[in-house]
Amino acid sequence: MAFEESYELLETVSPTVEKLMADHLDRRTDWYAHEFVPWEKGRSYIDEPWDPSHASVSPEVQTSLVLNLLTEDNLPSYHHEIAAHFEPDSVYGRWTNRWSAEEAQHSIALRSHLLVSRNCDPRALEEDRMATMAAGFSTPYSNPIEVFAYTSAQELATRVSHRNAGKISDDETAFEIMRRIAIDENHHFVFYKGVVAAMLRENPSLVLKPIFNVLSSFEMPGIGIPGFVRRAVDIAKVGIYNFRIHSDRVVQPVLKDWGIEKITGLTNEAAELQEKIMEIPSRLIRKAEIFERRMGITLA
Repeated sequence: MAFEESYELLETVSPTVEKLMADHLDRRTDWYAHEFVPWEKGRSYIDEPWDPSHASVSPEVQTSLVLNLLTEDNLPSYHHEIAAHFEPDSVYGRWTNRWSAEEAQHSIALRSHLLVSRNCDPRALEEDRMATMAAGFSTPYSNPIEVFAYTSAQELATRVSHRNAGKISDDETAFEIMRRIAIDENHHFVFYKGVVAAMLRENPSLVLKPIFNVLSSFEMPGIGIPGFVRRAVDIAKVGIYNFRIHSDRVVQPVLKDWGIEKITGLTNEAAELQEKIMEIPSRLIRKAEIFERRMGITLA
């Protein structure tokens, strides 16, 4: 019954979603990946095979940029995961197509920059791309409300990760590319969180369980990338993305934006879930403290 109610709720809020999509198209400025890449710096990999000494950014930044690229590479799987829930000619289907078109620019820009700047092993990158896309990606979420709760958190998390990677890169081109990509991710976040907010206004008791399901077990979409855990630890240690950042800059902001703590008139079950949702940030901070102690990280 809840599954049917979820689709009925999506139909109810579809006029708001139409407005959110129109706002997105008005707000977003088109950009072109080829204008960001310093092509004049490119050299033949045949005449001059890649060597680690060619890299101009730190190993941690290389790891972050490659991890972000491989995550973006799996776009076909993400598209399928989302599009499978909706009719192609619905506002949700049309949005998903537009979202995929915009997301595809990110991998184009990142790969072009990494290859021109020689900040990755091109053979290893291609091998990891093949392995990542061959593995695909699937979520445990069957409820469409969970899809929007997940994409809300994921888009904000990606924005934060991209921005932080660019900031610590000490590379003007990497910074500008990551900044531009992060702007896109923020636009997508605004859309997805707006959809969830509209559903919360209509039926908060129905929406809180999917939000809890997602936020209590959230994993980044790059989890299937070869060596993901090792790479994730490397970027966590230098402050690009970790449990503390996830709590402070992703989970807490979305809970505040959605006004979760202030929702009233809930069923008993939903009221219990509301309390559990509000406990998630502190659980993440406890995980962050354990990680920081283990890694010997001292915060200023």
